[in-house]
Amino acid sequence: MELCDLSAMEIARLVKSRKASAVEVLNSCLSRIGQVDGRPGTTDGAALTTEDRNRVHAFITRTDGQALSAARQVDAKIAAGEDPGLLAGVPYTVKDIFCTQGIPSTAASRILANFHPPYTATAVERLASSGGVMLGKVNLDEFTYGSSTESSAFKPATRNPWDTSRVPGGSSGGSTAAVAAGEGAISLGTDTAGSIRQPAAFCGVVGMKPTYGRVSRYGLIAFASSLDCPGPVARDITDAAAMLQVIAGSDPRDATAATVPVEDYLTLLERGVNGLRIGLSPDYLKITYPDPATGELVDRALPDEVLAPVLRAADLLRSLGAEIVEDVRMPHNRFAIPAYFVISRVEAASNLHRYDGVKYGYRSPNAADDLQAMYRRSRGEGFGLQPKLRLLMGMYVSAAQYSEQYYNRALRIRSLIRRDFDEAFDPAGKYRLNALLTPTTPTPAFEIDAVYGDSVLMQYADSLTVAANHAGIPGISLPGGLSSAGLPLGIQLLGPDFSEATLLRIGRAYEQATASDPWRAVRPVVLR
Repeated sequence: MELCDLSAMEIARLVKSRKASAVEVLNSCLSRIGQVDGRPGTTDGAALTTEDRNRVHAFITRTDGQALSAARQVDAKIAAGEDPGLLAGVPYTVKDIFCTQGIPSTAASRILANFHPPYTATAVERLASSGGVMLGKVNLDEFTYGSSTESSAFKPATRNPWDTSRVPGGSSGGSTAAVAAGEGAISLGTDTAGSIRQPAAFCGVVGMKPTYGRVSRYGLIAFASSLDCPGPVARDITDAAAMLQVIAGSDPRDATAATVPVEDYLTLLERGVNGLRIGLSPDYLKITYPDPATGELVDRALPDEVLAPVLRAADLLRSLGAEIVEDVRMPHNRFAIPAYFVISRVEAASNLHRYDGVKYGYRSPNAADDLQAMYRRSRGEGFGLQPKLRLLMGMYVSAAQYSEQYYNRALRIRSLIRRDFDEAFDPAGKYRLNALLTPTTPTPAFEIDAVYGDSVLMQYADSLTVAANHAGIPGISLPGGLSSAGLPLGIQLLGPDFSEATLLRIGRAYEQATASDPWRAVRPVVLR
């Protein structure tokens, strides 16, 4: 096994014990990137080659020089008898929606292609301070607008390491693909409607959305400010717990960052599930979508192969001492996507107005007669289709004559979704759940170009994840097995506010119970 295939915690142990150096680990990752990644994404419009179609293309910007310097600093600290931190020598990637001082931070958009921030996001700072070695910035849907990474302005867009004809999911597709392909042990992503959990399921890795405010959003280029959550992507539960341990906590630079103390996630991992109450909801065993002909909401049962890992997980957890509570009603989940359509686009439109071609980012080189014309040209040339759609829809549904019909109604639905979770997790209520167990996605990864262009259908890839963002609660996606086509399937755990330790405990118990399953030994196609 190559060093780049080891878990983050295994790497840190080897580096601290001087059985491997941080530089050696870095070189192993750089070699893997050279083998599987292909050319980084650019905005030059170059046509795809046959080789491009067989590569992962996780990266927009590689930072090999800075990574070598960071790795040498870790090795020097260890040689001097100092502790470099929990993630000593661990290579990681950063979704290119986080600001990194002096390093391009593009949000996968042409309008920020030349943006070099003067500061670094808190979560990225904390990873570096813990001894991590940043390999570079990875691709995403433009401004995180999408569920496949196809909307990125930086092409080639990221491909799924399990089948390069399929999407990695999104918007954190670059993060999950890089981890799945062994290009980095962990990655920093963001989750707005399932944007960590959905691609984690598609790529067969662990992805966690923490409680809103658990991780600082300072330095995160905002999509929907009330929904965005930074979180970890890793290959196993222990690494996800370690990464969350590092990045979680209050931040005086972010007024939305929670001041609730951070638990010792690693210490609590092995406590097992005995006595925990874990729920199954019939409202998460189907998807509800609008009929194209009538507009009416229609229910459709999930495929058996998507449900099977969830039901097996329930049986395994029951055998380990958990109590499985069935028929937990979550009646408002069916409205989560329509409400998200409205709320996220209102907030996106507000956040996008800062990109005017004046202060930073792209400005049209074509002469304009006045300021308004310069705004229009810069935005028209700099934004892709998805930001333009969100600007237009966000302004429309928040207009005075429509806000009650759309925006205010969506906010009320959001409150009802939160109430469903409050009732499910109420210690004195009917269900008294510690966690809810669900599928992560309605399907395995879909083919490239199969859904892209249909914004409604694309959004429904997040139909089982988005409610957690409305409610602000934590959720985690775990690998649950492989489909009949050999594609990863994910299972999801949702819990009450600040219950990350409990979700990680359950995930760890499930991980151990399935450690010898044959599907665990199967590797992504790009590594075979």
